[in-house]
This record gives sequence, structure tokens and C-alpha cells, in this order.
Amino acid sequence: MRKLLIISAFLFTSHLFSQVDTLLASRERQLLFLLKDLRSATTDSEKEVKNLLYKEYLLETIKMKDVMEYPFSQLTSMGSIMSEDKKIRLFNWNVEQEDQTQKYYCYILRFDRKKNTYLVSELVDNSFMISERPEGVLDGKDWYGALYYKIIPISKGNKEMYTLLGLDMNTTLSNIKLIDVLTFSGNNPKLGSPIFKNKGETLKRVFFEHSKKAYMSLRYEVKYNRIIFDHLSPESPSMEGYYCYYVPDFIYDAYVFEKDKWVLQEDVIGINEKEDEKVTIYVQNVKTGKLERKEVKDKWIAPSETHSSKVPDQPGVDNKNGTTSKKTFNLTKIFSRTPKSPEHSMYPQDEMNGRKHRKKDHQSH
Repeated sequence: MRKLLIISAFLFTSHLFSQVDTLLASRERQLLFLLKDLRSATTDSEKEVKNLLYKEYLLETIKMKDVMEYPFSQLTSMGSIMSEDKKIRLFNWNVEQEDQTQKYYCYILRFDRKKNTYLVSELVDNSFMISERPEGVLDGKDWYGALYYKIIPISKGNKEMYTLLGLDMNTTLSNIKLIDVLTFSGNNPKLGSPIFKNKGETLKRVFFEHSKKAYMSLRYEVKYNRIIFDHLSPESPSMEGYYCYYVPDFIYDAYVFEKDKWVLQEDVIGINEKEDEKVTIYVQNVKTGKLERKEVKDKWIAPSETHSSKVPDQPGVDNKNGTTSKKTFNLTKIFSRTPKSPEHSMYPQDEMNGRKHRKKDHQSH
């Protein structure tokens, strides 16, 4: 009799999970339709209306039961990344404007231990009203806007914090990679924390601006507990300070997590994992023109060998025309470092090369 009750309970629970999964799958199909409709819009006013519809439906969906574990694998032009501790998940996307600038959107789903429930908060792109490269702690309603692709759980004392790696398609001339820290005050998200130690300076976040023609790598290595990246240098000495002409220079730096801080270490050695490990890449079929999934060995590539990448390099980015960019990157590169000149990492306000929400031809120096 006891076995029968256990089996019945298991079947009932499985049925409930199946119902939830089916409901979320139905919601995902509708989200996919709304997202495709948004991506097909051609004018800013049309995009604004369709994006509002998408936002509202997405918000309803992520408030549903068991949504934290649902993959949303069909929504390929929206990022939905989760932290390794499975306590927060970001739903993050961009909308390209007619002048090729970007607007960014992000919902945060977070597990609240005290209330034993999931809470939703929003990051609001307010880059028109804040400084070009904000140095202080930001409220969720004063967000600079970016696409995040990695969440790294860290702790400072008893406080839970999350380091974020992100991308901002800044202008038609330059991209920005960034490292930031996400914390919460109640259910209010906060960005920035003074935990980046950079050659005697303490920063609340780090920006790396580089030429749109180049690929800058910025990634987290779990084994070494470090964020490793390409060092950036100007293409020629005369271009120093003009960051849209900065490119990786085959030197690597890293922020290593030590004593509750990310500490800059320069000229580190990039180390590949075992050669028998495989990674999934997407290659273009020369006959059909379509991208196809392929598993290859994760091996070191000589610096002279380059690979043409589909832009952007992170999931969730809207490539308006669906074309392959001719940006090149070196497969050996491990993400770029803070430059040797202090202004490179700090981005002085009078030397920024354009603003992501300004007209594409406008430059401020």
C-alpha cells in the first residue's frame, strides 16, 4: 500500500511539472512570435510599440512558477543567463535604432531567501541622463545599458554579490566590454562596488573600449578564479587616447579574486584546458549559407591564425541585417587587459569616442 502511495504521488508530481512545462513552452512560442515581430520592425516608433508588447508578455511569463529552470532556448536573440548558484537570472536584450544606436532592456529574477519566493526587478537604460562612463554606484533606474553574458557569484563578508561581464555596442566605431558588480538593497538592484584594485586605484566598475574592427576577449576562468582579458593598445602611437582605434596586442591581464577584491595582475599567461575537451562552434555551410552546429577540440591556435566571427560575439544581440561582420578575432586571445596608461581604463569624459545613444556621426573627444 505504501509503495502504491509513493508511486501515485510521483505520477501526480510528474503530471504537475509536465503541465507547467507545457504552459511555459506555449508562452515561449508566443514570446518568439513577438520577438520576431519586434526584430522585423523598421522604424523607431514601430519598434517602441512592439518592444512594449514583448516586455509586458515577458514580465508576465517570468513571474510564473518554475520559470527559473526553463531554458527559453528558442529566444536566441535575447540573453537569459543564470548564475551558477541558481539564485538570479537575467533576461536581457537590445533594440537597434534607426541611427544604429542601441537601447537595452533587462529583467532580473532573484530568489529571496527571507520571503522564500522569486522577485522580479528591472534595469532601466537611462544613458541619456547619466555620465558617459559612470564611476559611482548606480540605482537600477539609472542604468548605462549593456548585454550581459556571464554572472559570477562572489561574496564580501555575509553579503551576496554578482560580478557581471557585459558588452555595449557603443558606436559605429567602437564596442565596449565591461565588468560590473550587481547587489541588492531589498529588491532594488544596485550596480557598482569598490572592489576592483587597479594599480593603486580602487574602481567600482571597469570599461574597455576598442575598435569595432577587432575582437576583445573577456572571460572568467573558474579554475584560476580570475577574469582574463586582452590588453588593448592603439593601432599607432598617434592614435593614443582615441579608443575606437584600440586593438588587442597579444598581451593578457587578469583580475584575480583575492580577499574580497578583484585585483589586477598584468602580463599573465593564458592557459588552455585539456586538448581532448570539446567546444561547440557554429560554422557556415557554404552551400546553404546557414549556420550549423559543430563540435571541435578546444585547442590552442597560433596567433597568426584568425577567424571571421558572426557579430555580435555574445548571445542576445540583435544583428539587424542578419549578415556576417568582417570583424576578426584571434582564437588564442584571452580577454583584454586594462591598458598601461591610466586613462585607458578610466575613460576620461573629454576623450570618449562617441556615445551609444547619440547620432552615429557625432563624436565627443
